[in-house]
Amino acid sequence: MNIKDKHNISLPISEISLFESQVGITSSLFIMEGVYLENQIIKVPALLVCVDGRLVYQDENGKDEVLDSGDLINIKPMIKYSLRGLTNSQTLIMK
Repeated sequence: MNIKDKHNISLPISEISLFESQVGITSSLFIMEGVYLENQIIKVPALLVCVDGRLVYQDENGKDEVLDSGDLINIKPMIKYSLRGLTNSQTLIMK
């Protein structure tokens, strides 16, 4: 099984739940090249891992980072953030 097989890559954005436990959840997010996912907010700390591709992370505190395959970033709770696919990108979000 491959994470890429779980998403409908004909959609600009696809999110699926991969694993859920009593204390957290891990989701996979596919973002198509050129697609902008804006004004996201989470209530708990999270870790975003770029599994494949390249994307931009920006938040309301001025953080602006390009993530390539293998890069990760901590997302603070209750902070607006946006993601933009520079290429077709697969990510994991662990909350």
